[in-house]
Amino acid sequence: MRQIIHKLLTFCLFFILSTDAIRYEPNWKSLDSRPLPQWYDKAKVGIFLHWGVFSVPSFETEWFWYYWKGFHNKAVVNFMTKNYRPDFTYEEFASKFWTEFYQPDKWAELFKKSGAKYVVLTSKHHEGYTMWPSKYSFQWNVMQTGPKRDLVGELAKSVRAQNLTFGLYHSLLEWFNPMYVTDKKNGFTTNELVRFKVRPEMEELVNMYKPDIIWSDGDWEASDTYWNSTNFLAWLYNDSPVKDTVVVNDRWGNNTRCKHGGFWNCEDKYNPGQLQRHKWENAMTIDSHSWGYRREMTINDVKTIHDLIHELAKTIAYGGNILINVGPTMEGTIAPIFQERLLELGNWLHVNGEAVYESGVWKHQNDTITKNVFYTERAGFVYGIVLQYNLKIEFGSVDYSSVKSIHLLGCNEKVQFTKSPNGHVLVLFPNLTPLSHAKVAYVFKFVLN
Repeated sequence: MRQIIHKLLTFCLFFILSTDAIRYEPNWKSLDSRPLPQWYDKAKVGIFLHWGVFSVPSFETEWFWYYWKGFHNKAVVNFMTKNYRPDFTYEEFASKFWTEFYQPDKWAELFKKSGAKYVVLTSKHHEGYTMWPSKYSFQWNVMQTGPKRDLVGELAKSVRAQNLTFGLYHSLLEWFNPMYVTDKKNGFTTNELVRFKVRPEMEELVNMYKPDIIWSDGDWEASDTYWNSTNFLAWLYNDSPVKDTVVVNDRWGNNTRCKHGGFWNCEDKYNPGQLQRHKWENAMTIDSHSWGYRREMTINDVKTIHDLIHELAKTIAYGGNILINVGPTMEGTIAPIFQERLLELGNWLHVNGEAVYESGVWKHQNDTITKNVFYTERAGFVYGIVLQYNLKIEFGSVDYSSVKSIHLLGCNEKVQFTKSPNGHVLVLFPNLTPLSHAKVAYVFKFVLN
């Protein structure tokens, strides 16, 4: 018995010492050595939500305030001149941000049906308005001005009830915050905004809501040194309540994009079209022209379901995740056209999800002959995602002699295939009834010898 106890104590001591040894230092070499939590790569598909005071004017872009007072964009200036009194301030829009139709449970149900595995909400955009009752917001938050409810907290609860992962977008900079204006004027040799607002509010966010994604933004005007990014990330990885599960992106300073961080998104709508050496994400929008909701949006601005599936296929084939953005209205609703796109996506993933979730890259990503075919691999099977119907399809990247059988996901009919003149696989498309398949894109599953 004494020997057993001794062995248990030795094991426990070794475990404790080993665990304590994994502490990340506040420098990029150490922080970048942290393995990316596996759940993120497996998830593949997420929903992005740009929502805030900018949703009230809902005109042109979520950068409305800066377009008005910074860029002096002609369309925005004319919009304000025509519709508002001369002394109207942007801050007054917050009093109209009522979110009276906001039903987070309904949102979460929609995201679940879309096939997404994680959801990222804007907790604070560049306007500085916090979507939670932050102690560091100087009353520029949802509880003091606007809806009088915790928008972040409510959605976090609803999303997790659907067994989806919850994450938060957070902007570092605030365009017109006096502290930031002063720091910028000083050439970022001072960092009052970071010390008294950014850092404490980020810790507050993490401790209150325990997000498994911190999607940082607003980094481009100053380096990671000004933002004190490595110090925050060391705390996040070592001591925060989400230290073992949280993932972060690469927007921690104007010198860090596509260089440092958990996953890289480099730039908006990043889709490099080739295999990358690091895990990456394609954050893109269903409205081609804006991240926030726009009342002037037309049907021609909205991506079709074929556009979405093409973007998804191209992204995961090259090893990325896709984060699909919709902009909710100021009332707290998601436009029917956005709902339709997400539900169409969910229908397709319901049939073809095994080619997406937990998949990996294959030795070929895009077919060598049929360019509208992308490949993934999972559990020893190869999947060819076909983005256009053809009676016959030649899979130029698949050697005929290596194929044991082929199946079309969502279809029970046997797939006939022959050897092409080039020695590749030539598939005869099965007959499909209108109700038998999600006819947007087709996935062939190759069972190899």
